[in-house]
Amino acid sequence: MLDLENVNAYYGDSHILHGVSLPVREGEVACLLGRNGAGKTTTIKMIAGLVHPSSGGVRIEGEDPHRNRRALRHVGAVLEGSRNVYWRMTPLENIEYFGAVRGLRRRDVVYRGGRLLARFGLAEKANTTVGKLSRGMQQKLAIVVALLHGSRLLLLDEPTLGLDLQAAVEVKRLVREAVGEGCAVLLTTHQLSVAEDISDRFAIIRSGSIVLERATREVLREAAEAPYRVTFAGPLAPTQMARLGELGAEIRDGSVLHRGGRESLYDVIEALRPCQLLAVDREHRSLSEVFLSVAYDDSSAGSPEDPRAADDSGR
Repeated sequence: MLDLENVNAYYGDSHILHGVSLPVREGEVACLLGRNGAGKTTTIKMIAGLVHPSSGGVRIEGEDPHRNRRALRHVGAVLEGSRNVYWRMTPLENIEYFGAVRGLRRRDVVYRGGRLLARFGLAEKANTTVGKLSRGMQQKLAIVVALLHGSRLLLLDEPTLGLDLQAAVEVKRLVREAVGEGCAVLLTTHQLSVAEDISDRFAIIRSGSIVLERATREVLREAAEAPYRVTFAGPLAPTQMARLGELGAEIRDGSVLHRGGRESLYDVIEALRPCQLLAVDREHRSLSEVFLSVAYDDSSAGSPEDPRAADDSGR
């Protein structure tokens, strides 16, 4: 569906994107993670045809949106930091306007728009001025508009930012529903719980370069299967060592490695009494830990992102 192939972007003497390659397939949510200024929003805007690559290729259904604007007919976008809909208009008026911009027939727009408003829980607000709607409703309306023309590729820049818990849950559900219908989704987020909940794959961008790409389920599986490390102080008696062996625990210098579940972990802790417990940790790197260790590794310096290519947050 979407292919970024060795994309580079320069602004003056600054190298903003460094050989970025990233595929996104139908029925998949790919999440682009990175700290502020890493290049996330520039990448999204490049795919949407708003920022031109200096070299490399952007392909949407095999077409280059920078040479053939018709490639963008497959794309719907919700950009954070932008007003994706008109606040002085109603949801229905927004739908009719953006449908006309896309060249859709009014009859089709009203029919499809009405179904989307109902599906997103906005039917009762169809004639309410958007500026009077909650932040969550405005965000859902932006996604409705993005899906209005039957988008095959959905670009979401911080789709749950600023939403309350219920609205964020609804937006995540709607994204997964769109994917279930064959849509490809590329989203950026600083909320790693969102990436864990709805992404199939994530990529971490640092200083304009993709430095890690993995399947989300692999990281979550590793977290679920990771052993516990119990750190203690004091010598172990022979009876304690025997009991720990029965529990399958591996005794190390000043710690015990337990590969069983949480329930048997309490048996290990009990077997260590009366030793003083110093810490109980898991021997794994969660998605948050992977992100922090990779995204904030400044051992190789990169060029800052062009501030005029990013939104107001400077991403």
